[in-house]
Amino acid sequence: MLEVKNIHSYYGKSHILQGVSMALKEGEIVCLLGRNGVGKSTTLKSIMGLVKPSEGSVLFRGQELVGKQPYEIARLGVGYVPEDRRIFRSLTVHENLLMGVQDAKGGGRDGAWTIERVYEKFPKLRDRRNNKGGHLSGGEQQMLTVARTLMGNPRLILVDEPTEGLAPLIVRDVLEMLAAVRSSGVTVLMVEQNFKASIKVADRFYIMGKGQMVFEGDTEALLAAEEIRRNYLEV
Repeated sequence: MLEVKNIHSYYGKSHILQGVSMALKEGEIVCLLGRNGVGKSTTLKSIMGLVKPSEGSVLFRGQELVGKQPYEIARLGVGYVPEDRRIFRSLTVHENLLMGVQDAKGGGRDGAWTIERVYEKFPKLRDRRNNKGGHLSGGEQQMLTVARTLMGNPRLILVDEPTEGLAPLIVRDVLEMLAAVRSSGVTVLMVEQNFKASIKVADRFYIMGKGQMVFEGDTEALLAAEEIRRNYLEV
């Protein structure tokens, strides 16, 4: 579904991504792990067109994304869930979801995402539908921003640090939500620092060092790679 090939991205003169490559198959949850500042979020932004790679290729279902604007990439079926969530705090949950509606080439194998379907999949949002976004807990805000992204009917969602700052019980709820998204037929690429949480839902993993991939493998390979984890994940 997605193939990132040798991309280089800069912030000004700072060379952030230095030949990053990765691939996702349809229906996977793939997790990109690494410490702060190594380029994980920049990888998502480079796929989404928020950062323009200076070299390399990003193919989504065979179409080149490099050079396209973010709204064009969204219309092709790629959704983006930013780290800071960016919900509309003065709008209700229901109004926030309506802001995400667009006709897109996606929706997963179970059909299009609608308000009714979101409430069916995520009953906590249905219960809070009339609450303003600013009155939600951190976990509820994370659920809302993922659900709002799904209202655009993507085939792939890019999720940046979905469990950051959340209590363990809320982390579990967020991971269960992402598993439900994947089971609906939407592919997920998530950025995380907490590999112990991510191994509960992810199918495969990439680990970044400074601007480069240093590991690719499944859960079994990740658990066996003690030196890699010690050098690139542990504090």
